[in-house]
Amino acid sequence: MFDAIIKFMNKILVANRGEIALRIMRTIRKMGMKSVAIYSEADRHAPHVLFADEAVLIGAAPSAQSYLVGEKIISAAKQLQVDAIHPGYGFLSENAGFAQKVEDAGITFIGPSPSAMRIMGSKLAAKESVKQYNVPLVPGTDKAIDDAEKAKKIADEIGYPILIKASAGGGGKGMRVVERAADMKEQMERAVSEAKSSFGDGSVFIEKYVGSPRHIEVQIVADKFGNIVHAFERECSVQRRHQKVVEETPSAIITPELRSKIGQAAIQVAKSCNYSSLGTVEFLVDEKLNFYFLEMNTRLQVEHPVTEMITGLDLVEEQINIARGEKLRLKQEDLTINGHALELRVYAEDPLNNFLPSIGTLTKYERPDGNGVRVDDGYEEGMTIPVYYDPMIAKLVVHAKTRIEAIQKMLKAIKEYKIEGVSTTLPFGVFVFEHEAFVSGNFDTHFVKNFYTAEKINEKDKANAEVAAIIALKYWQEKGKLVKPVDHKSTSWKRRLSS
Repeated sequence: MFDAIIKFMNKILVANRGEIALRIMRTIRKMGMKSVAIYSEADRHAPHVLFADEAVLIGAAPSAQSYLVGEKIISAAKQLQVDAIHPGYGFLSENAGFAQKVEDAGITFIGPSPSAMRIMGSKLAAKESVKQYNVPLVPGTDKAIDDAEKAKKIADEIGYPILIKASAGGGGKGMRVVERAADMKEQMERAVSEAKSSFGDGSVFIEKYVGSPRHIEVQIVADKFGNIVHAFERECSVQRRHQKVVEETPSAIITPELRSKIGQAAIQVAKSCNYSSLGTVEFLVDEKLNFYFLEMNTRLQVEHPVTEMITGLDLVEEQINIARGEKLRLKQEDLTINGHALELRVYAEDPLNNFLPSIGTLTKYERPDGNGVRVDDGYEEGMTIPVYYDPMIAKLVVHAKTRIEAIQKMLKAIKEYKIEGVSTTLPFGVFVFEHEAFVSGNFDTHFVKNFYTAEKINEKDKANAEVAAIIALKYWQEKGKLVKPVDHKSTSWKRRLSS
């Protein structure tokens, strides 16, 4: 398939910022290579800049003037004579045009080929690609549609409710649930308009709305010689605004038989576009454990640490080795699940105010630690959360022998994580990990809608404060019984105290 030529790599530019830039640089250093950081004016003193061997200012604070300007990044890479560019996630990580320009400049792009990115970057093209590999698809259209009347006819065939989705979309943008035919025209117009404004592409398609879905994704690792393995599934069903907040592996509902089937389906998806690199294939799983292909993320995922915790892999190292042209040293039978891992995305958001961003200065920042506790972050005490970027502070990850032990370890780690100056999703994490639905494994992507309100956290905080007050009172009452004043003729202290 490819000539077995191993590319020399000595210096890698990380085209990202914050925690993911720092996480990638740690692996680069471990592999004996040098790292180059790029930074905006807002990130001049950020930890990823200080950690790198070299750093270059890329532009003003807004990402449209810095981290999203591919020409500046490639120019800096040429100037500093880097061998490869790692895009991390977000920003330009799934931009096929940027990947192509990097390759055209004679620099290795650490990721899949531009052609694979183009196919999987369009939900319609992805569905067309995987269809010939017998990967299960949600019933619906396989072509873009903009005619509400035509959409009505298709919806009548597959049955309501249906979901209108932007072909080029993600993060819930350009997505509408339609419960009845009378709402189709209005919802179509809204979806097309939002898709156009968000992605510059108004193409939408419709598919059957799965009522109680689980969001299950599968990590794949593929080299340039056609060797592909899957590194098991991740459960990503706890979301707010269609974006993940809590992830875990393995999923509480996936049986060994289903794990094998869904893993093989993910491998088939990768084969359908000649994929090489790390990738994540996302599926919807219904209440009867039927699974359907959703999309493929052609990059390193935010939640990759949970997979690393249960497999022992360094996924970034695997990704770099694949980009160098190495063959996979892994075989499917080499991979086993060791214990259970959970991840909480710690955002500077206010869970008591509809998860709105909470921008400010970290007046106190103390990480939890201990065996099986991992914090991937990009901040230090005294730093300010910039208004220009995603408000994620860190990923808090724990690993234990069992799911229940992992939940308890996570709750302890959240308690030990001291962040002041901004509101965070830590209280929401406590709510999730203590909730009966999560503990039992009986939940779906509607967890937040079905169970969560800000009032419930307030009620819990009030109840906890009352319990703490009662415990404190009882403690001092008991202490008072044990420590009695000495009755001595030379003092009247006791008598004055009781008078």
